[in-house]
Amino acid sequence: METAAEENTEQSRERKVNSRAEMEIGRYHWMYPGSKNHQYRPVPTLGDRANPLSSPGCFECCIKCLGGVPYASLVATILCFSGVALFCGCGHVALAGTVAILEQHFSTNTSDHALLSEVIQLMQYVIYGIASFFFLYGIILLAEGFYTTSAVKELHGEFKTTACGRCISGMFVFLTYVLGVAWLGVFGFSAVPVFMFYNIWSTCEVIKSPQTNGTAGVEQICVDIRQYGIIPWNAFPGRICGSALENICNTNEFYMSYHLFIVACAGAGATVIALIHFLMILSSNWAYLKDASKMQAYQDIKAKEEQELQDIQSRSKEQLNSYT
Repeated sequence: METAAEENTEQSRERKVNSRAEMEIGRYHWMYPGSKNHQYRPVPTLGDRANPLSSPGCFECCIKCLGGVPYASLVATILCFSGVALFCGCGHVALAGTVAILEQHFSTNTSDHALLSEVIQLMQYVIYGIASFFFLYGIILLAEGFYTTSAVKELHGEFKTTACGRCISGMFVFLTYVLGVAWLGVFGFSAVPVFMFYNIWSTCEVIKSPQTNGTAGVEQICVDIRQYGIIPWNAFPGRICGSALENICNTNEFYMSYHLFIVACAGAGATVIALIHFLMILSSNWAYLKDASKMQAYQDIKAKEEQELQDIQSRSKEQLNSYT
């Protein structure tokens, strides 16, 4: 009889403690309605852990890694590298050929085109700087694309963004916009030598045409390079006519420089397209980071509520253990 009475007394104590814990948890749910439907997952035991033999194979890992590649940023980077390489390489060689043509045919006096030679030499150094800068800038934008794509979030766990990261992304958007506007000017500037060489080439084609070839009017067809403003008006000879102009068009320097300027202009256009592509990518990444920051704030609030609920449960268990 005494044993049964003791058991009944112990059971009544447990019911009182449990009722107190339920009341305290219910009061927490009333204060934080968003935590009512929260479900707690038990910690997996050793038996529940995945077997190493059942881990994904090489094919699944390759597919997962390929899913983390920002293909839009990769295409824009390749296009940017190609455009800058074409502009810098072809432009450098074409400028050297242009100086050789001027010195041999249009301006035999070195002092007449000394300023132009210095400007061309400076532009060649600028080309070196442009190539180096855009090589680094393209890699940085590609890395930024890797770290802001949604696939990386799935590969490397929970995504975390900071105000500094959002500020850097906004800075990239502004810098890419400025560079895009600057390259529009470079694209227009690179079309000027193409226009000049096209005029010379079209004049040579008129000289070679059957209507004018072999006639006295051929020597009256001339090209005056001084009208483009690249050499002064007192430069000698400055003006080439007839068969002498045809001989210039048949030289290897003229042929290479003309086509290299065309390729350089095309490279500048490709770089403009790449920067516009980068600008769209960076804008979308900025929007993604903005949404991710809001989601992070929501998850922090939710984690705080869950921690408070766990503290309440732990206190209830401590009270239960103290009664028993």
